[in-house]
Amino acid sequence: MEIYCGVDWAEARHDVTVIDQTGRVLAQQRISADAAGLRVLLELLAEQVGEVQSVPVVIETDKNLIVVGLQAAGVRVHAINPRACVRYRERHSQSGVKSDPGDALVLANILRTDGHLHRPLPELSDSARAIKVLARQHQEAIWAMHQTTSRLRSVLLEFYPQALDAFPNLQHRAALTFLEAVPSPRRACRLTLSQTVSLLRASGRGNRAGLAERIRVTLRGPGIEQPEPVEEALALTAQTLVGLLHQMHKGIARLEEALDTAFAAHPAAKTMQKVLGLGPVTGARILAEIGDDPDRFASAASLRAYVGTAPVTRASGRSRYVKARRVRNKRLADACHWWVFSSLTRSAGARAHYDRRRAAGDHHNAALRHLANKLLGRLWWCLQHNIDWDQSAAWPSPQPTSVDLAA
Repeated sequence: MEIYCGVDWAEARHDVTVIDQTGRVLAQQRISADAAGLRVLLELLAEQVGEVQSVPVVIETDKNLIVVGLQAAGVRVHAINPRACVRYRERHSQSGVKSDPGDALVLANILRTDGHLHRPLPELSDSARAIKVLARQHQEAIWAMHQTTSRLRSVLLEFYPQALDAFPNLQHRAALTFLEAVPSPRRACRLTLSQTVSLLRASGRGNRAGLAERIRVTLRGPGIEQPEPVEEALALTAQTLVGLLHQMHKGIARLEEALDTAFAAHPAAKTMQKVLGLGPVTGARILAEIGDDPDRFASAASLRAYVGTAPVTRASGRSRYVKARRVRNKRLADACHWWVFSSLTRSAGARAHYDRRRAAGDHHNAALRHLANKLLGRLWWCLQHNIDWDQSAAWPSPQPTSVDLAA
């Protein structure tokens, strides 16, 4: 007997529904979101069928700990997009009724009726999963740092625009060093030349061509002043944001070091490190998103669709047009964009392909997308067959395999 299990997950508990191939409900139960709940779920499935590994389980996420536990037990887990679940619910009822056990039933019926259209989660190695965690958190930390930098810029515009004139790029170490020591215009007026030189040295820079005097004059420049209590409050806010940025820089460096180590230890790194234009961070991000399950992508076309470089055709009657694919892995698409962009100055073959597409009438982004399709196809082939990246095979036309185009 074939059975299907749907799990509607939540932070503290999960609702489980088990049905047979006719849609008859065999069991419904609410379990806790911990090891005891997982054990109850596996026992519930074992009561219905001998081998729990033969029961497909469907859930609306791929990140919950119950997913980890089920995969560790050998169960095939299918992650369904919540938007798809909503559409399936509307197939049978338009009243808007909704409940957690009902959602679990909808999920189970998705596999029962359309299981052939949904693939189980890939079976990733522990090292690939670790790279995925590090790569995503590294990217999240960078985004958070940019957001905090924007907040600092906004605060400085309220009372201390002279600091932005002196340091247009707040990411620089010198900018953070000066703002931590001289966080307001009134304090900048008390800044001496010797103190300015000392701050430059503390940030790793020297007093070249009178740099210290230029910074001092700019920070002490005239401007509209806030009332002193307001200025002090804003100065404290700026110092706090600077302290956060210092910690963020340290955290990002630690994550990047761990990411480099984990990526270099993975077998796929041997191939990816030889790809021109693909650095360690970008390579790790790409590996993190595509994983190392050899059965995940049956062809290069499926990988291109997952990245989003393969366009979508919409045809109805006499209307037919091709548009960009919006539903895609955006993290992977971003990593591939920077890989392709970097390859223009690293690979003569990539540059020649890009130039041919531009000459044919493609805009910049369209030419990059075509180039990404070529590179992704070759990368899929190398990873699928465990062979090294070869520039002459990637670009078989008679031209140099690499060239320093910046020279």
